[in-house]
Amino acid sequence: MKGILKPAVSSVDHIQGNASAGLELVEYGDYQCPFCGAAYPIIKKIQKNLGDDLKFVFRNFPLAEMHPNAFNAALAAEAAALQNKFWKMHDIIYENQDALSWDDLFAYAKSLGLDQERFKKDISKQEVVDKVENDFESGIRSGVNGTPSFYINGKKYNGDYEEKIFTRYLKSLLTGTLQDEPQISAAIHQTRFSS
Repeated sequence: MKGILKPAVSSVDHIQGNASAGLELVEYGDYQCPFCGAAYPIIKKIQKNLGDDLKFVFRNFPLAEMHPNAFNAALAAEAAALQNKFWKMHDIIYENQDALSWDDLFAYAKSLGLDQERFKKDISKQEVVDKVENDFESGIRSGVNGTPSFYINGKKYNGDYEEKIFTRYLKSLLTGTLQDEPQISAAIHQTRFSS
């Protein structure tokens, strides 16, 4: 049985695109995961291709045991959100995935024009830590077993996320000509964990 997104997307989520779009794509991602890094430009292209037909949501799922900088990167993105720069920080982190030390994260905050003193305070606020941990817990409840994990309109997607295949599948949902979920190709991977 496919996993169901728990909880459903709400105002506490980071949403990009048309909030009333017919397609809702949620990614559980880890900023240090190489497979999430490979998925990042694919999702950007899909967003551009589908435009107003797609609402994209990102939830934090840092696999800290495997990726020691992932949790701090998620904190940095959430602290940036308090200055309305979540998506800019999200993008800069994925575009610089090999440089996620504290010094790097503070340099990204500065490059985005964030108030440095506020960012420094916000990054250690309990509400920021709670947001990352709540996202992670929602992933566990939703059946996430690796990163990236995708949910389409509230249901876990276990298929291939190669750009053309994923776009074709999403478009089939929009047009009502639903195709079977594409099988995962050898080129697509996921960082898996066991709970």
